[in-house]
Amino acid sequence: MTRVLVLGAHPDDAEFFAGGLLASHYRIGSTMRLISVTNGQSGHQSVPSHELIIRRRAEAAAAGRVVGSEYVTWDFPDGSLLPTIELRLAIIREIRTFQPDLVLTHRTFDYHPDHRAVGQAVQDASYMVLVPKIAPDLPPPHREPIVAYMVDLFTRPCSLRPDVVLDVSENWESVLEMLDSHESQFYEWMPWIDGILDSVPANKADRREWLSHWFQEKTAPRLSRFWRSESGPQPRLIEAYEISEYAGKPSKDTLEKLFPGKKL
Repeated sequence: MTRVLVLGAHPDDAEFFAGGLLASHYRIGSTMRLISVTNGQSGHQSVPSHELIIRRRAEAAAAGRVVGSEYVTWDFPDGSLLPTIELRLAIIREIRTFQPDLVLTHRTFDYHPDHRAVGQAVQDASYMVLVPKIAPDLPPPHREPIVAYMVDLFTRPCSLRPDVVLDVSENWESVLEMLDSHESQFYEWMPWIDGILDSVPANKADRREWLSHWFQEKTAPRLSRFWRSESGPQPRLIEAYEISEYAGKPSKDTLEKLFPGKKL
């Protein structure tokens, strides 16, 4: 039984960047816990923050149910996250409590400061999770989990070095169902940010098709970065992961277990 922990910055990051892998783990019966480190209070142009927090917690929980996973939203404020000792200790406690085999998170190079803060805090926690005198009320894990960075396309100061590239096209509908749960984000906030809010159908029955086209446009650059024509037919959805050098060192067999599915 594989245990997968996702430490994303916001309530939708796990499914946007790693939804295909999560769906694959759901299919083989892995135990998962998805965590949004922040409360999501800043991710909307008009909904008051106190209402948005409640709404986004409910949306995240619904998305988690699609892949049979608990989805926990922490209380750190969205938009002002820093890699503090408090955050590091929270991550250490989570890893010791959940005992994951695989931890997914953001790289420290990303467009959003909250993403960078989570990635840095996970990196800082990766060794300290083994130190008994840190958070001494919880015993260290028997082994250091593997930490993998979720896909991104940023190149400076350095680009993601993919250790695993997955064709997760078979999970397209599951990923869309997870994203569809986040109505406040993918039908309101992100279209507003992109300046295309008027293009979102008012009829909920038509929104899923709109979301499919929007998501395809957002993920299409992964094809040019990580897929080569000699790899076979062009996939619909690709995810790429870089193994952190700061945490556990996986064997080839371990990588096969932690990243099930068609590898490119």
